[in-house]
Amino acid sequence: MEKRVRLRFAPSPTGGLHMGGVRTALFSYLFAKKHGGDFVLRIEDTDQTRYVNGAEEYIINSLKWCGIEPNEGVGFGDGPYAPYRQSERKELGIYKKYADQLLASGHAYIAFDTSEELDEMRKRLEAAKVVAPQYNAVTRQNMRNSLTLPENEVKKLIESGLPYVVRLKVPRNEEIRFHDIIRGWVTVNSSQVDDKVLLKSDGMPTYHLAHIVDDIEMKISHAVRGEEWLPSAPSHILIYRYLGLEHDMPKLAHLPLILKPDGNGKLSKRDKSGLPMFPLDWFDERTGEKYVGYRESGFTPDAFINMLALLGWNPGDNREIMSKEELISNFSFERVNKSGAKFDPEKTKWFNQQYLRMKTDEQLADAVIPLLEAKGIHKEKAFVVEFCRLIKEKAHFITEFFDLGSYFFISPNSYDEKVMTKKWNHESKELFTKLAVKFESISNWDSQTLHDCFQTAQTEIGKLDMQVLRVLTTGVAGGAQLFDLLALLGKEEVIARLNASLSIL
Repeated sequence: MEKRVRLRFAPSPTGGLHMGGVRTALFSYLFAKKHGGDFVLRIEDTDQTRYVNGAEEYIINSLKWCGIEPNEGVGFGDGPYAPYRQSERKELGIYKKYADQLLASGHAYIAFDTSEELDEMRKRLEAAKVVAPQYNAVTRQNMRNSLTLPENEVKKLIESGLPYVVRLKVPRNEEIRFHDIIRGWVTVNSSQVDDKVLLKSDGMPTYHLAHIVDDIEMKISHAVRGEEWLPSAPSHILIYRYLGLEHDMPKLAHLPLILKPDGNGKLSKRDKSGLPMFPLDWFDERTGEKYVGYRESGFTPDAFINMLALLGWNPGDNREIMSKEELISNFSFERVNKSGAKFDPEKTKWFNQQYLRMKTDEQLADAVIPLLEAKGIHKEKAFVVEFCRLIKEKAHFITEFFDLGSYFFISPNSYDEKVMTKKWNHESKELFTKLAVKFESISNWDSQTLHDCFQTAQTEIGKLDMQVLRVLTTGVAGGAQLFDLLALLGKEEVIARLNASLSIL
């Protein structure tokens, strides 16, 4: 019987969810949904020293905003494999059972080394010019552990309450081979693999043991994670093998890194590209740093996940704008690249612009009205709907609408200096004074009538500059289609603005 497709997203609550983590969740979600499977949120909180208050809630809220909600797990409802927090699962004795099995079979051992002893070991190796000092098949022979100490002494130390950890016993010179859906077959010699700590002195499992136990117990079919975990994969293969679970282990997929815009190194949460690195605003209580989110920067969730999906994956053709449903139906790990994907800030803004343009003017107005009201501006929805129609082609974000078209709501108190210096003179003032009178005579105030009136005035009054008319009524040299703008402002407002400008200039 074929294994049910079950994927998990298993972040640690040690900080805000970086966009790289969201991409991992997204790819897992897309694959699970495509195959009618489950998408599970598991919280891997084994490192209690790094636990951050609010991080778990932030992760849940981020997934909800992105629209990639799990159907099972923390914050989304218990399934048959609850609980989904590793700290709670630890209390059930789940991890110790597997650690004891590894100890009993001789594939793990107990180590009593203090942090000072470990530091001393690393210094000795560095002095000996060892490139990557580690606790392994060679160095463990000179350390304080159950492989070097007599059995009765080990028992005595345990009974005395001396802190200890359980380490994986990695063979000295053995090829470890495993298959990755994205990268194909990977072969590593065990001499490059260290003896990972599986169980800490407080009884809490490390990631290396806990995620394996949980993936097995929760019947996870595919484990998706970032490329940075690739060096740890050989250790994990050995753990599965030593537990007799190698045939039950999930299929592995290590995603390529998201690179800085210049391609030089991994994108970090402190990147200076000018765009957010987090889905929502995040305040790091440990450092006092605040990170702006995509949501608060005016991005739509659909644009955000569309952009993320194409960082390292492609549908096999030239499509760039794809709905969530299209992403689901087209997604496969076979089309995920092995090489890193460069983050492109301008392209990211372009994605949002395309999604803004797909929204109706009414939908845009619903989003813009609260932003206007926050500035003390209250307008009828019909006015804001038309405003959105006129300004949306120039905007990348909802948050830009007011800045791009503030002149719709505020009369000018300054006038574009470049235009006025070049085009304004005493004759201009006389011509536009006459135009204001002509505008006052219009009974049917709409865009076409205003355009026709202006054209007629060119013949009857004299040459009028359209850009000067724009500056007199808005203060700026460019913007929305002029006669549509004047029509929306209304006769009374346009005449008032013209007269006010003419009285000053």
